[in-house]
Amino acid sequence: MGDEFADQDVIRRLLSESGTWAFVGLAGNPQREVYNQARLMQQRGKRIVPVHPAAEEVLGEQGYASLADVPVTVDVVGVYRRAEHAGQAVDEAIAAGAKAVWLPLQVIDEAAARRARDAGLDVVMDRCPAVEWARRR
Repeated sequence: MGDEFADQDVIRRLLSESGTWAFVGLAGNPQREVYNQARLMQQRGKRIVPVHPAAEEVLGEQGYASLADVPVTVDVVGVYRRAEHAGQAVDEAIAAGAKAVWLPLQVIDEAAARRARDAGLDVVMDRCPAVEWARRR
């Protein structure tokens, strides 16, 4: 894969300029990595939107069953699903009008990443938002 989907300028821009992050797979389980990443982004001033079939409130934010149900514009969709399910979430992000998708460490779907890029979205793949945030300093 190389660094095709790890452009440092894109990463810096998404971390600096984005306002709303939807986290696909985010439920109320603080033992899950998605919960920790969402909390970190929230602590850094980002609005977080939980997206999970349970549609439960997480970290004080209303949850939604799907990206199509989210009533606000999403800057970044974090895809915290296994790689074999990532493509569906990326396609939903494209359909929902998201501006970017971020696939974290070990969530790799190059075909989905190319579909998103071809649709005009910024794409980051196989990178951790927390690690990238720390590198900004």
